[in-house]
Amino acid sequence: MSGPGRAASLGYASVSRWFIALAVAALFAADLKITSLDPWADLRRLAAGLLGPDFPAVELSSVVYTVAFAVAGVGLGAGTGFLLAIVFARSRAVRVFCASIRSVHELFWALLLMQIFGLSAATGVLAIAIPYAGMCAKVYSEMIEEADLSAVRVLPPGTSAISAFAFARLPDLMEPIRTYTLYRLECGMRSTLVLGFIGLPTMGFHLESAFRQGRYAEAAALLLTFYAVVATRRLWTRAAVLPFLIVGSLLALPSAPAAGSALANLGRFFSQATPAPLRNGDLLSAETWGRFLDWLWPILSNQALPGAFQTLVLSQIALVATAFGALILFPLVSRRFAGRLGQPLGRLILIVVRSTPEYMLAYVLLQAFGPSMLPAIVALSLHNAGVIGYLLGRQADGLAYRADAPRGLNLYAYETAPRLYGQFLAYLLYRWEMILRESAIFGILGVATLGFYVDAAISELRFDVAVVLIVVTGLLTLCVDALSRGLRKALRIDALPTRLSTASLDGGARG
Repeated sequence: MSGPGRAASLGYASVSRWFIALAVAALFAADLKITSLDPWADLRRLAAGLLGPDFPAVELSSVVYTVAFAVAGVGLGAGTGFLLAIVFARSRAVRVFCASIRSVHELFWALLLMQIFGLSAATGVLAIAIPYAGMCAKVYSEMIEEADLSAVRVLPPGTSAISAFAFARLPDLMEPIRTYTLYRLECGMRSTLVLGFIGLPTMGFHLESAFRQGRYAEAAALLLTFYAVVATRRLWTRAAVLPFLIVGSLLALPSAPAAGSALANLGRFFSQATPAPLRNGDLLSAETWGRFLDWLWPILSNQALPGAFQTLVLSQIALVATAFGALILFPLVSRRFAGRLGQPLGRLILIVVRSTPEYMLAYVLLQAFGPSMLPAIVALSLHNAGVIGYLLGRQADGLAYRADAPRGLNLYAYETAPRLYGQFLAYLLYRWEMILRESAIFGILGVATLGFYVDAAISELRFDVAVVLIVVTGLLTLCVDALSRGLRKALRIDALPTRLSTASLDGGARG
């Protein structure tokens, strides 16, 4: 399927065929076996738990920590990102720095920061703040570049750059920045939940324990509570409430488990993260660098390359499955297809799907199906199809149809889908980098992606190996991001909305 905006040498149809072909090829290299003897038994018990959630078992402190870590982490990340955004477009060093920190998943940051701060508030807050600073800097910079300059043009001569930005540009930027930051807060809530799976005292910690011990009624109550917190986010993040929320979150954080001597841990970590051959060697000696290459090659050949290959296999299958899922799901939230009564139900379904962290869903499915790529593919596809499907449904409602437009399947196939296809590809290519980041961390659950080798290296206290593997993960993410941007430009869809907050999951006006 192609569209009027396709490039002369590269069209929607050709790109779609290539991605599908690569996904089919990846299926032959993927481990999709179901190893559980009775996979449906656990799913039935989970369903039974959902029908009778044990809300008294939910600890209020875990809910408080989940919100507090998210508010503090996103607040710090967004504040830092805003400062970086001011010089983002003019400094290549800032752009490279921001791209580097956002290419590493929050869970990897947490695993590294735990070696310095332990299971403390600092670990949770910084694990979210560091990558989110890079993400916010990029998006805020785009907002600054795209902002209306009419107010700046009427300023009196001699107005300083700081005054011009603060009084002429910032007022117009506040609403889109606020909308995107609140979207990031929702993402931060999901990230905070996942951080509980490695020991931080959020709802994820209790969820992991409940699932592992088969307490499905408690797990269901925790999930429903989390959905309720996310669904009511627009109520407890109102301007009048926000100061109390920020202060309350900061006051709650010190009661989290305290770290030891962070300064001593930092020195020890940097010492252990330095490649072993370079710790006591002469850095000007060719022999030292020869030993370094002898040390590095087995890591690259036996861990980094196999892990990167499996990460790409998983992400490619999940990307195409996401595409089919989004095209199937978006009519659920479009009034033209679902109707006045069906649309609210469809929105509720997709809100639940997109609010469920992929890592947590994959963890649940792993308990039922056993360790393979299948649970990770299902989790990634459902979450991202829910996100893109929701956005496409809103786009479909904004289309103007002819009075004699067909109905039903013909309306979908010949009128709606072709007109949305460029926007659909823009969203899908934008999510590609995020799907890859998530694919890497599924290795911590036992899937043989890069995260599997990172987790093993950290467990064995081989931090120098872990850092090499995390750098490889970041470089792989940056390559996919660059390829995605190149494809969007070649298809001439790079100007279409891709900010998933403002297109929007909250009903914002612009992308």
